[in-house]
Amino acid sequence: MSEQNTASAAETIEEFDELQMRVAMGSYQPLTDEVLRLMKQLGVEDVLLTPHRHPGFESSMPMGRAWTVDEIREIQEKIQSHGLRLFAFEKMPIPLYEILLGDGDREEKTEAIKTTIRNMGKAGVPVLGYSGHPPDGAVRTSRTVEVRGGAEASAFSIDDIDSETLLYDREYDEAEIWDAYEEYLQEVIPVAESAGVTLGVHPSDPPVERLGGVPLLFRNFENFKRALDLVPSENHGLKFCLGCWSEMGEDVVEVLRHFGGDNIIYVHFRDVVGTVPSFHETFIDDNSSNFNEYEVAKTLKEIGFSGVMTPDHVPALEGDTEWEFGSISGRTFTVGYLKGLLKGVNEQTHD
Repeated sequence: MSEQNTASAAETIEEFDELQMRVAMGSYQPLTDEVLRLMKQLGVEDVLLTPHRHPGFESSMPMGRAWTVDEIREIQEKIQSHGLRLFAFEKMPIPLYEILLGDGDREEKTEAIKTTIRNMGKAGVPVLGYSGHPPDGAVRTSRTVEVRGGAEASAFSIDDIDSETLLYDREYDEAEIWDAYEEYLQEVIPVAESAGVTLGVHPSDPPVERLGGVPLLFRNFENFKRALDLVPSENHGLKFCLGCWSEMGEDVVEVLRHFGGDNIIYVHFRDVVGTVPSFHETFIDDNSSNFNEYEVAKTLKEIGFSGVMTPDHVPALEGDTEWEFGSISGRTFTVGYLKGLLKGVNEQTHD
């Protein structure tokens, strides 16, 4: 790569830092021109991709190996051709717990993440999220809880979990997971700092103590403080999932104020009814959910958050059949709702 292109990628990353709080939209599946046109029509400018192993459809990016510069640039250029920006990859090509629980191949998998981070920096993609739940993806015990108008939402109940079945070949001790995680951060954070890429950690979902013999580190306030203190860096912060913090039973406004806008990389905007050990997801404007969405948006503004807010899990609306956490209709509704919230917050600030 030429020095000019390297400089251009670095400048692209810096340009994201100059933007204000805004609404984005993401996709688990490969982006089509139709979906990108819809995003543009909805008035979002930032796109997030969430690579994910899931039966029945192709992931938005390859899983199991490092992503090349050419692969990243190809999808980046497609997004840019619609007047949009690629803000983040929401998951790594190899899930965090697959690395932490690996034995002989942990070093090899860590190197794949380091290579991916370097290549993101070369392409000018500023954010790489990663998730704190094994094996890969949120665990739910139902996908068909009826909410408003018969829309179907996902749910979790610890009573419906088989506590005897192990996810892997043995039980794991929490201390060994913390040790492996600290070693991982010591490896990847210097690479992220050099590449200009910021890492964001997502809570365990559900935020319970353990599942299938595996401790879930990112399940509570104290553990998140510990996670950010292990290897302190401006290039490591929170992929702040409001739904997961709500599932924990935390006061999300107080948590936001504690960590502050600089530590919050971007926000998954969703809520639930109930808390662990039993909860179900719902519409973002459901008055029976756990937090006031306007107060949260106002707090994000007050603490100086300047990243993106994006729909996360949404109920499946009439005709939605493509994805277990809801599809285009639910995400479109949520984007519009978030844009209205943001306009209201901004206008109140100007009064």
